Amino acid sequence: MAAVIQLHNVSKRFVTPAGGIYTALRNLNLEVAPGEFCAVVGPTGCGKSTTLGLISGLEPASEGEVLVGGKPVDGIAEGIGYVFQADPKAAREQAREWIARVGLAGFEDRHPHQLSGGMRKRVALAQSLINRPRILLMDEPFSALDVQTRSLMENELLALWSESGASVVFVTHDLEEAIALADKVVVLTAGPGTVKGTYPVDLARPRNVAEIRFDPRFVRIYEEIWNDLREEVLVSYERSKLAG
Repeated sequence: MAAVIQLHNVSKRFVTPAGGIYTALRNLNLEVAPGEFCAVVGPTGCGKSTTLGLISGLEPASEGEVLVGGKPVDGIAEGIGYVFQADPKAAREQAREWIARVGLAGFEDRHPHQLSGGMRKRVALAQSLINRPRILLMDEPFSALDVQTRSLMENELLALWSESGASVVFVTHDLEEAIALADKVVVLTAGPGTVKGTYPVDLARPRNVAEIRFDPRFVRIYEEIWNDLREEVLVSYERSKLAG
């Protein structure tokens, strides 16, 4: 089946405040199939968030080709935006349905500051999925949550994703999270980021993210990916020391 997201030899450069050129990504190649959950990991500054920006159309590539649904990305890519298009009555009905689906029935009239961190993340999931996008881009969405709430939200995401059929690109620093959630894990090199390795995650679904970590196969996959990722983390760390 043809990939719904394709990045071919993509590079991205930015002009620094001092007038220099910073290369965030170089010759990056990435494909995501329809309905696939792809996690992207790598050290700080490797271009993970920039990759999401290129797929969404928020950032143009400096070189290479970015395709979504087989078409070159030119501006905000179709099927990724979250503009609310339903009429008010239908919108309220859909909102109530999704509020219930993420376990917040009875909290419809609450303001954001009246909700816990986990509740606000549930609202964010509902907002992201209410228009049934074919592509869901997620940039470390659960990093600020405590361990218990994070596990609950990860399971919530998997349940909603399995119903949606969306392709997911999920950026995270947490390798365990990446393996627990994804169909494949892509490791980026220390910046300029490019793909160092792509690893299939052949763990059965449905998954409980807290329990899957004890599966012997999970441990073997973690060790295999960490061997690649560790080298890039060390490179990034040494660079940060020199810069400091």
